[in-house]
Amino acid sequence: MAQSILDTMPGASTGALVVTDHLNFWGGKRVKPRQEKYLEPVFEPATGRILCQMVPCGAEEVDEAIKSAHDAYQKWRKMSGMERARVMLEAARIIRERRENIAKLEVINNGKSITEALVDIDVSWQTIEYYAGMAGTLAGQHVQLPGGAFAYTRREPLGVCAGIGAWNYPFQIACWKSAPALACGNAMVFKPSPMTPVTAVILAEIYKEAGVPDGLFCVVQGGAETGTLLCHHPMVAKVSFTGSVPTGKKVMEMSSKTVKQVTLELGGKSPLIIFKDCEMENAVKGALMANFLTQGQVCCNGTRVYVQRDILPQFLEEVVKRTKAIRIGDPLLEGTRMGALISKPQLNKVLGYVEGAKKQGARVLCGGDPYVPSDPKLKDGYFMSPCVLDNCRDDMTCCEGEIFGQLCQCCLSTQRRRSSRGPTTLPLDWPLESYQDISRAHRVAENLEAGTCFINNYNVSPVEVPFGGFGRENGQVDHRVLLQLKTVVVEMGDVESLFEVLLPSLHFCSHKCE
Repeated sequence: MAQSILDTMPGASTGALVVTDHLNFWGGKRVKPRQEKYLEPVFEPATGRILCQMVPCGAEEVDEAIKSAHDAYQKWRKMSGMERARVMLEAARIIRERRENIAKLEVINNGKSITEALVDIDVSWQTIEYYAGMAGTLAGQHVQLPGGAFAYTRREPLGVCAGIGAWNYPFQIACWKSAPALACGNAMVFKPSPMTPVTAVILAEIYKEAGVPDGLFCVVQGGAETGTLLCHHPMVAKVSFTGSVPTGKKVMEMSSKTVKQVTLELGGKSPLIIFKDCEMENAVKGALMANFLTQGQVCCNGTRVYVQRDILPQFLEEVVKRTKAIRIGDPLLEGTRMGALISKPQLNKVLGYVEGAKKQGARVLCGGDPYVPSDPKLKDGYFMSPCVLDNCRDDMTCCEGEIFGQLCQCCLSTQRRRSSRGPTTLPLDWPLESYQDISRAHRVAENLEAGTCFINNYNVSPVEVPFGGFGRENGQVDHRVLLQLKTVVVEMGDVESLFEVLLPSLHFCSHKCE
């Protein structure tokens, strides 16, 4: 069972864990795959060794999970918001109590540093706690009408929601999608990324332990085919997807066939805009935070750094110095600040962007090479030295595509109009501005076409505020798209009808007609 896996985490080390438990979950328990002929290996990024085998769910299994979720939904939706809140608060407490063990398992499956993973788990329980607090406040509206009549609205759950997660924040994304859905009275069937299938089922078991009805949060494993089954299933009322723009388009198209509601949390190519009046120390810190969290595998990372000419040399010097000092290695060690990329193909993709940038005229100031840690067990891991590029232009491939790797591209900003309009050429951008002139900061933020702007900070995403570029999650946005509004109109007197005046008077004869 998953709890036994967590029990082994205090003494866990990189390269030692093998996961053999079933990774599907519905009906309140882990479920054995019906057939195991389509096994897909799941790798530990830090070592390159096989961590476990993932078996994709087929149509029958997806249908069974969705029906399990629907049965649980029928019970959950009838509970009051306060009753749901108590269960969710218990789930948050359990996660908080086991944060270190969950974080270690996340690191082994994902490759990020334990320092970051602990933050991710804290964000996870805080998300559940936040939406538990909101569950009891969801209410409709009363409207008084003429003549004593009135109307009221009911905010009702949608039903079974499908969540499709990504591999960069496996446990946190599962919480981001499930917590608001459950708070609103819905059930969820969640499909994690096939590269990080291990921790979502831990969340399912925690929800069960906390007291949700069996089946309320189900986990189905698989890739594109399993995701397609979720999008097409007639009993799924909404799909929430986190991933790439091309896949997001397919999800939207498939979901439209049965007119499902859709939330898309997609990728980006975000710019940092650094003006010469910035506080240099904070600007450099912001650049590192914007580029190198989770080995650069973050949708909102600010990988295009626009710097004004007057401060560019000083900025580059400081960024390069601190980038070279980042400690790369075993992600389970507390001193490590950069772990491994998610897979060998992803590593090769990022290295390919570096080579392409050099051919197009960019200068490599540091990094951009495969990195082999001194620990022998890490020799086959997917490590790369963090890279800083200079002399980049907007028309370069590295400045156009979402790289999803530790690659910072610095561009000279020669005019204010150019800098503030830079983000609008690409979809789903999330800019940062670094200034001391706060008036200009607000003015630029107003004119940027972007879903999220950071001023003098970066990657600060508390659950209380909406997060997103095209789609939105967190804050008070989620409950608006996870509930449907029903209007009830009540007449306290007689029914008025326009058609009565059109009807002739009817006279009934009391005698038999012959």
